[in-house]
Amino acid sequence: MTAPFPIVPLPPVFRGAPLAHRGLHQREDGRPENSRAAFRAGIASGYGIECDVQLSADGRAMVFHDHDLGRLTQAEGPVHGRTAAELSRIPLRYSNEGIPTLEEVLGLVSGRAALLIEIKDQDGAMGENVGTLELAVAADLARYGGPVAVMSFNPHSVAAFGRAAPRVPRGLTTAAYDAKHWPALPAATRDRLREIPDYDRLGATFVSHEARDLHRPRLAELKAKGATLLCWTIRSAEEEAAARRHADNVTFEGYLPALATA
Repeated sequence: MTAPFPIVPLPPVFRGAPLAHRGLHQREDGRPENSRAAFRAGIASGYGIECDVQLSADGRAMVFHDHDLGRLTQAEGPVHGRTAAELSRIPLRYSNEGIPTLEEVLGLVSGRAALLIEIKDQDGAMGENVGTLELAVAADLARYGGPVAVMSFNPHSVAAFGRAAPRVPRGLTTAAYDAKHWPALPAATRDRLREIPDYDRLGATFVSHEARDLHRPRLAELKAKGATLLCWTIRSAEEEAAARRHADNVTFEGYLPALATA
């Protein structure tokens, strides 16, 4: 099926410097994941940046990984139960920083690094109940001029974003979808998503795949057709070396990958 929006190539910079997973975070140094301090450190070290977005109660894109506030802050309850202003006043653990909006993070990055944004599934089961967060991300990116790309595990989310921002590169976050790590997803959904059937329909130009599953034949097939293959999450130089036998670039945390030299 032909995608209903333009196919936008992923900028070459995404094949260059490794991508710092949720920023170059180190909580003992006051740089928790998805914090401004983590993004500044990643940029200063020459890496690209990966981040996550969730939806606030008033329809803003917030840079935060979890659906619930409890693991990463002293507050409790869902992110979507608070307004952007309220979330901005909730300090991240190991930091005095509040939760940033995507608009704030875009201003901080300001084109100085490749920025990979993951839209977290808002449906809860990779279904069609999406759209509001995708529109918010598209609105924030409308005036952004730096290298950026957007992805999601939920193909419906990628489609919604493609309709809202057809000229921003889009891709899929993908996985082995084993029952142990995805217990809430029905087996039929896991079996379908595992083989990445929506790639062409969505006009995607890249996937970011679970590192331990990079041997999957479908990934080699997509690469042969021109897809960029990223992966998550690499935690050592040894893991990186193994991943690069398949992947064009890595998303990392917990160590400092080498940067290419001219």
